[in-house]
Amino acid sequence: MSVSDATAEAADTRAEHTRAENARAENAPAENVRAEDADPRFRHTENVHDPRAAALREALGAGVALPGEATYEALRMPWNLAVAQRPSAVTKPTTAEEVIAIVRAATAAGLRVAPQSTGHNAAALAHTDLSDVVLVNLAGLRGVTVNPQTQTAIVLGGSLWNDVLEAAAPHGLTAAHGSAGDVSAVGYSLSGGISFYARTHGLAVNHVRAVHVVTADGSLVRAGADENPDLFWAVRGGSGNFGVVVSIELDLLPYADVFAGMLLWDAAHAPAVTHAWAQWTAAAPESATTTLRIMHFPPMPELPPFLSGRSVVVVDGAILETDAAASALLEPLRALDPEIDTFARIPAAALIGVHMDPPAPTPAVSAHSILDALPAEAVDAFLTTAAEPGLFFMELRHLGGALGRPVEHGGAVSALAGEYLAHAIALAPVQAPSPGEDAVVSGAIAKLAPWATDALALTFIDSAGVDRAPGFGGSLARLRELKAEWDPRSVFAAAQPV
Repeated sequence: MSVSDATAEAADTRAEHTRAENARAENAPAENVRAEDADPRFRHTENVHDPRAAALREALGAGVALPGEATYEALRMPWNLAVAQRPSAVTKPTTAEEVIAIVRAATAAGLRVAPQSTGHNAAALAHTDLSDVVLVNLAGLRGVTVNPQTQTAIVLGGSLWNDVLEAAAPHGLTAAHGSAGDVSAVGYSLSGGISFYARTHGLAVNHVRAVHVVTADGSLVRAGADENPDLFWAVRGGSGNFGVVVSIELDLLPYADVFAGMLLWDAAHAPAVTHAWAQWTAAAPESATTTLRIMHFPPMPELPPFLSGRSVVVVDGAILETDAAASALLEPLRALDPEIDTFARIPAAALIGVHMDPPAPTPAVSAHSILDALPAEAVDAFLTTAAEPGLFFMELRHLGGALGRPVEHGGAVSALAGEYLAHAIALAPVQAPSPGEDAVVSGAIAKLAPWATDALALTFIDSAGVDRAPGFGGSLARLRELKAEWDPRSVFAAAQPV
């Protein structure tokens, strides 16, 4: 298969999934709801008679969805379909003014508030008591305004990375985005964010220059370096613990195009490729940010033929060098004769598709750890683990460089220690993961414990049973102090609670 054919086929598949996702968004997602969820006998219809629900309905009218209503069933579903979250009510605001009204109505009714943009990391929130929580689904609050002179953007709270890239590209700009276009730009950025530019430009959170947030008293507050600096420090890492973020001001990156792509081999070559990549990354410049994954795909007609029913090893990423310098840098990996090689100069906006993340909501469980080294013994352990039954994929992301350097005047999270991130994912039944899937991913990560360091990446935590303290570094005590100051009644329930 040629490089162009492979790239086009993968793009067509992503587009097809996106069309399917948009179709589901227009209708109640019945195929994603278990039989017991669809059966009215299992719905919490008693909440309709709860005086708090009545107060919400009186204040917000049709702007609130309650258990037992079709709109509730559609709006409560997060991106991670393995998670079953059942809040007291769900709202879907389209303006900051509506968010203000929701927070005021919820607190007046004696309820709490949980902001959620896409629900990629919804597990921790869903495993808390949501019986007194109004979920604020920010999917309707989307929009991006770019200022090409200052190379900044104002990004509304529910905007996706696809929205940001589409708005930035005509100006020759891009952003410190992640590996999936349907992830919330705001939630990702305020929780750290490891982009394809990370070894050069650090965590995405360091590109946030201001936020607009609706606080516990229903006020719309701007926080930046010169205004409410303590709140600005806290939300950069503490995210939804301090309010509903309705927009951020984001620094963009001056790249119209980038040298990026993927190298793919059959998994039979995984030992040689993984050892070579580990040695290659040990000496790679900060201009190169890459990932290695071993993936096991079931035979599915919606997958391109080069993936369907196969196990493969893939190296992908971006290299901020000239074409000649980047090609020379890749030569040791290209010498391993990949089946597919798409590395080339591409529009910066196309980088979002290189990693081939699932383009539609997916039920999954995951676990990760940060490694401070990747010697040959660690590579062997990784290879053994990646071959075990039950894993969808096992991944290593190259960290270091600017990621490890704290930023002056940064927020609660501004750097990530360690040299590699190990990430394990297993597919799970919709809204009903079993202990088996959790055991698979946690067991996979446990085998890399001899090389792990005391750090976590907040954007990779999607489990209720994880100690999040390492993800906040040494900032947790101060975050809790500021939580008590800005949200003394603990109105806000966050996906990554402090």
